[in-house]
Amino acid sequence: MKPKIVGKISIDVGMTVLLILLMAFELIGRTVHEWIGIGVFVLFILHHILNWKWNKNLFRGKYTVIRLFQTAIAVLAFVLMIGTMVSAILISRQVFSFLPIHGGRSFGRTLHMFCVYWLFVILSLHLGIHWDRFIGMAGKIFQKPSRFRRIFLRVIGVGIALYGVYAFIHREIPGYLFLQVRFPFFDFEEPIFYFFIDYLAAMGLFVWIGHYLLKIIRWVQKRKQGKGER
Repeated sequence: MKPKIVGKISIDVGMTVLLILLMAFELIGRTVHEWIGIGVFVLFILHHILNWKWNKNLFRGKYTVIRLFQTAIAVLAFVLMIGTMVSAILISRQVFSFLPIHGGRSFGRTLHMFCVYWLFVILSLHLGIHWDRFIGMAGKIFQKPSRFRRIFLRVIGVGIALYGVYAFIHREIPGYLFLQVRFPFFDFEEPIFYFFIDYLAAMGLFVWIGHYLLKIIRWVQKRKQGKGER
């Protein structure tokens, strides 16, 4: 495997792991939370540097439905990441405490919660859109195709998505997304393992949605192309 591809995958995996850790906020401590946030932002920048060709060609070529969908998700992720970083600076009490910023904390907290939770959803969808890359890697490892393995993995995927629906509701994520809940609740008596399992499942739900949304779009396009050729 080419070093550049290994680098891209490593960065994506790193961002995914750190993003899950970020959602734990009070459970990992404010200082750790802020430094992890910096780490996610740095990895995000590296991600764009390694994908500079995509950025360069953003305004070139024809936009199909698939390309429009992928670009919309990528642009949303970029905007939300900037919003997350700006709001993080406004409310920082550790990493950026040296900056002469006065006021704006209330707005910063609201903006931060909105951007962080939507970023969680959008980056999960983004990962799902590119999930075929990971499937392709797994195919190279196993080499021989297996119908049983394919069915088994699909069942596992559906299982994760279904549990993800439960976790999404149980953790009140919709309330955070639409600012119905202004302050995140953390149960300090609950083992942190359960928290991470639920958020991984919620992420898995949106990875699954992104993956199959792309499949549906491709299927619809092929149907239209097939009718056009008749």
